[in-house]
Amino acid sequence: MTSHKPVCTIVGAGEGLGKALAKKFAAQGFDIALISRSESKAQPILDAIHQANPDAKARFFAADVTDTNAVESAFATISENMGDTSTLLYNARGEFAAYEPLDLSYDVLENIFRIEVMGAFAAAKSVLPSMIARGEGRIFFTSATAAFRGSAIYPHYAVGKFGLRALSQSLAKAYAKDGVHIAHVRLDLDLDVPIMQEFYAEIDHAPELVDPDAVAEAFWLTHLQPKAAWSNEVELRPYTENWTY
Repeated sequence: MTSHKPVCTIVGAGEGLGKALAKKFAAQGFDIALISRSESKAQPILDAIHQANPDAKARFFAADVTDTNAVESAFATISENMGDTSTLLYNARGEFAAYEPLDLSYDVLENIFRIEVMGAFAAAKSVLPSMIARGEGRIFFTSATAAFRGSAIYPHYAVGKFGLRALSQSLAKAYAKDGVHIAHVRLDLDLDVPIMQEFYAEIDHAPELVDPDAVAEAFWLTHLQPKAAWSNEVELRPYTENWTY
């Protein structure tokens, strides 16, 4: 049964930013749909949503973003059970292992493209028709400064993020006129999550790690922008950051 609350669908709902986004939008009155591969990993996020807003409806929907049919099926199920998505937050991220270009396999390159571009397109394609029909909606893609610069050791990640930015900009140019706010959100920062804590544990002069809740707040402020002054490119970094490009 659908409710009268707006639905925020988060694709790639992990323990870091995904969890922070879910809490923030639930606290602002949204029902939350989570799309990821693992229901067990989604359960702590569902619990956090309930703590942020006991009245928010929150559900998990299984899909692997590399499978476009599975993504489209998940969104169809969300529409049937919760209502049409009014805000889409695409937060899936590909592998961040180091490879020199000649060591990069075709499989790794194809997989990153499926996550960063094909999955993002499938998600956007699933929600855009209803947003256009309503004359409003929001689609925000989580990205990185890799969308602006190639890399000698993370070439696949740069390729994926370049593609994601091109997709976001193309969708914005096509559908802003229909009332859909589409933004590419670049994070020039390291989130304060266990994987980054472990990564920097043995490094001197590690950067300041950023609270995911602070980033989620910036997403929400972007969500509040009026149509007359939309940001389609949003860049977030802490005041301590040494700019990387």
